[in-house]
Amino acid sequence: MADRPAVSANTAQIDFWNSTTTRAWADRYEPIDRLFEAVTRAAMSIAAPKLGEQVLDLGCGGGTTVLELASRVGPTGYVLGADVSENSIASLRRRIADAGLRNADAILADISTHRFPAARFDLAFSRFGVMFFGEPTDAFRHLRAALRAGGRCVFVCWRTPRDNAWAMAPLAAARAAMAVTPPPADPNAPGPFAFADEARVRTVLSEAGFARVEFTRFDQMLSLGETPQDATDYAMRIGPTSRFAREMGDAHLPTIRKAVEQAFAQLAAPDGRVNLVGSTWIVSATNAA
Repeated sequence: MADRPAVSANTAQIDFWNSTTTRAWADRYEPIDRLFEAVTRAAMSIAAPKLGEQVLDLGCGGGTTVLELASRVGPTGYVLGADVSENSIASLRRRIADAGLRNADAILADISTHRFPAARFDLAFSRFGVMFFGEPTDAFRHLRAALRAGGRCVFVCWRTPRDNAWAMAPLAAARAAMAVTPPPADPNAPGPFAFADEARVRTVLSEAGFARVEFTRFDQMLSLGETPQDATDYAMRIGPTSRFAREMGDAHLPTIRKAVEQAFAQLAAPDGRVNLVGSTWIVSATNAA
C-alpha cells in the first residue's frame, strides 16, 4: 500500500503486525473485544472523553475503541485511529463506512513518527497499542506534541508475564512440548510486556514531558473459552503462544496444540470453562506544556 509506514526504529514490529501471525487481530476483533470489554470500559471511564473533543486512538487495531470514542465525543467531536497494520486499518475503514460515521477516520501510520497536527488533540487513548516502540521516550515526546496543553494520555498495557496466566500458561506448555528453554528476556524490549514496570513507564512519560502520571491496576478473569478446545483455538490464533507456534513451524502445530489443550484441561473449571487472570495497568498522564 502506498501509505505503508516507512522504515523506522519500529520496522520489526511493523513487519510483525502485518504478518499472518497477527491477522486474527483484524479478522477476529469481536472475540477480542469481548475478552477485553471490562478493562476497556474501565479505561474509558478514566479517559472520560467529552462531547466535542478531538481524540487520537493509538494502535487502534480493528477499531472498536475508535467507534466507542466517536460515540462519546459526538458529532461535534472527532476521532482518528492510527495503526501500522494494513489489515486492521482496512477493517476499521469498512466499519466506519458501514456505521455512516462522519466524526471518525483511520490512517495507516507508525504513531511514533507520523506527523500529526501539532497541539490538535484533547485526548490520546490506547488499548494495548503503545508497548511496541523501539524508542519509547522519543515516541511519547513525539505524541505529546500532538496534544493540546493540558491534554490527556490514557493507555492500557500488560503488567508482568507472571501476573498474566492467560498468556503464559499456554506458552509454557507449548515451550515444554518443544523442549525449548528461552534465554532470559529483556523486560524492556518492545513487546506485550514492555511496560510492565511501573517505575520504567513513569520515567519514560516524565522524560517525554508528561505530568501527573498515575497508574491504576486492573485485574480480571479472562474467559478464554467454553471448553479447553475453545481456549486452545484462541491461544493458537492470538497472543504469545500463536507467535511461538508459527516460529516452530507448521509441522509442530499438532504437538503444540495437544500440549496447550492438556494444560487448559488441567486449569479448567468443573464446567469446562477456561478462565485465567489477566493483569493490566491503566496509565494516565497530562501534557505539561
